[in-house]
Amino acid sequence: MHEALRSAQVDWRDPDALESLHAQMGAGKFAFVGLFVTPEADFAAVVAAAQDKFTDTCVCACTTAGELGSAGYEDGQIVAVGLPAAHFATASYVINDLHALEPQAQIDRLIQTRMALSRAWPRMSQEFAFVMIDGLSLAEEHLTSVLSTGLGPVPLFGGSAGDGTRFSTAWLACDGVVSRNSAVITLVRTTCPVRVFSLDHLMPTDRRMVVTGADPARRIVHEINAEPAAQEYARLLGKDPQQLDPFTFAAHPVVVRLGESHHVRAIQRVDEDGNLVFFSAINEGMVLTLADHQDMAEHLERGLAELAVDGAPDQILGCDCILRRIEAGQTQKSREISRILSENRVVGFGTYGEQIGGLHVNQTFTGVAIYPPATES
Repeated sequence: MHEALRSAQVDWRDPDALESLHAQMGAGKFAFVGLFVTPEADFAAVVAAAQDKFTDTCVCACTTAGELGSAGYEDGQIVAVGLPAAHFATASYVINDLHALEPQAQIDRLIQTRMALSRAWPRMSQEFAFVMIDGLSLAEEHLTSVLSTGLGPVPLFGGSAGDGTRFSTAWLACDGVVSRNSAVITLVRTTCPVRVFSLDHLMPTDRRMVVTGADPARRIVHEINAEPAAQEYARLLGKDPQQLDPFTFAAHPVVVRLGESHHVRAIQRVDEDGNLVFFSAINEGMVLTLADHQDMAEHLERGLAELAVDGAPDQILGCDCILRRIEAGQTQKSREISRILSENRVVGFGTYGEQIGGLHVNQTFTGVAIYPPATES
């Protein structure tokens, strides 16, 4: 049996959690191990234990806004994915202090890392890049723009590390070093066919609004249509501003047009001054459009079926926005979506936003489908 990717999971309360994960992953050398860790766990302790168990392997980790595991949507889990060295070669590194990012230095580093990996593993012709970034850093747009410049044709995807529904602190780690306000970049070469993708089930309506007052650096909107932001958003929905909560934002997303496509600009919360705090970049003059939903379960099933047209992936590594999970709960679709994720062997984590190419987006399911190694029948 081929094993393009291996995965395992364990409840964070298991006193031998990393021992169990290591046993489930099985024998063999890994080029990379990723850990998606519930914020309920002691992240530093998990990372330290992983370093002891997965020796001679690059271990990267982040905290989550929920996990994607064997039962689909999961909570309270530590999920591990391993890329066997027989079919994968990787290079990972950390970018610290995202607010002091020097674009050209990062572009140069990325190009040099990619070229070195290519020279060392020429027979592994398939490649992609995976990024985990602090989802509370407010730096995702700038970073993904820089990374996409350095990567050129290499497909990039990733997720913003979370803290459940607390939005307090997100953690990352690489090779035992724990950090925040940082990102972990992993370049991957493989003998396995791969396909990076992004799915969203939202459709723009004809109801539009204009951002007339904003603090882009903090992703805060003060005014919409020259009115207080939360008040005007609520009016457009026919709701009381006091009723606005994460469930409202998941049910009534706004999108912005970029080129020929629309991308969600998800609202995180209303602050104490009645401003709207967003998950992604927002600027004065931006035209926001209210969006309607297709059936999320049906859309997901169609999207994953398309990935399997020429043969099913061995496994899918996915990043799923926390707002999708919230919507699934609201619409009684959680069980159905969990079934679809489980049947399609999806593993990964819930995010505060997703990265695809040079974009930071929200309310999507984004990932990489990894197919059986090309050398196997």
